[in-house]
Amino acid sequence: MIGSFVYEQLPGRIIFGPGTLRELQEEAARLGAARALVVSTPGHRQFAEEAARLLGARAGGIYAQAVMHVPVETSRAACNEARRLGADCVVAIGGGSTIGLAKAIALETALPILAVPTTYSGSEMTPIYGLTEGGRKRTGRDLRVLPKTVIYDPVLTLDLPPHVTGPSGMNAIAHCVEGLYSQQANPMTSLMAAEGIRALSKSLVTCVHDPQDLTARTEALYGAWVAGAVLGTVRTALHHKLCHVLGGSFNLPHAETHTIILPHVVAYNAAAAPDAMRAIAAALPIRDPAGVPGALYDLAVSLGARVALRDIGLSESDLDRAADIACASLYPNPRPVERPAMRELLDQAFRGVRPAHGPWCPL
Repeated sequence: MIGSFVYEQLPGRIIFGPGTLRELQEEAARLGAARALVVSTPGHRQFAEEAARLLGARAGGIYAQAVMHVPVETSRAACNEARRLGADCVVAIGGGSTIGLAKAIALETALPILAVPTTYSGSEMTPIYGLTEGGRKRTGRDLRVLPKTVIYDPVLTLDLPPHVTGPSGMNAIAHCVEGLYSQQANPMTSLMAAEGIRALSKSLVTCVHDPQDLTARTEALYGAWVAGAVLGTVRTALHHKLCHVLGGSFNLPHAETHTIILPHVVAYNAAAAPDAMRAIAAALPIRDPAGVPGALYDLAVSLGARVALRDIGLSESDLDRAADIACASLYPNPRPVERPAMRELLDQAFRGVRPAHGPWCPL
């Protein structure tokens, strides 16, 4: 039976398919851009230079200084560069760090964003922004930061190395998982979330072991688009809260943190979200919903991803502080967030223990 719900469909234009980057200049023209600032990370400057070449006379300059978690200092410098150049649009080409910086620029200047994602982060489909200052990451929602146009070209992901591909895809799966038990879940987002998990879990292993398989890359990017659309229309819960704490306060790598935390949060929430566990099990697919946490852990292992927080830079002495920060404010989650349980969850994730199953309560 379908009950009452609210579904807000976000505005935006999607261009999807191999080779669609060549439409960049036309899409910039649709936005009325005459002096676009192209942003990227230092390591992806070649993408920014190619984008500027395709934009031709509509390229105003390149800012290739995006970094993880969008420090406010980087945001201010980028905004100053946009003003100096007289930019009237931001073209973000890269992963979540790059798109996050473009969002920070848009938040301050109201410039429109044209996003070209090269990973599976999904940030391009959400009005969610994040800024890190003084060791704390704050997030918010504002339609000004939602890209006006997104170009998904799977060809740009062919060179994404396996150690990035796996965690980036797991990050996208995490968006779908939280979408299934979010307080704002509705029939449309739940269908999309299940489809995102199906597409990603089916394609990621091939992407890791045969990176030049364009069919698998296309399916994974499709799954990431769907996952991002889910994240953009629901509110997040414990998983994303913990990842923001670990990333913003301890500077842990974003996608790897999501990959490690996901199975443990799913185990924590399993008994309180039985419908979500059934949907995830069907999408993976596995027979028993009780096996979902372990199946997600095993998927990460099959992708060659690291599964312990101690392996990505967290110290055991940081666990208490992380638990304190995570429990400092209330936020919606299927199971109440309690300090002792949080500390245990973080300890399990720190050591990389495989969660066999959550405390399952069949209906």
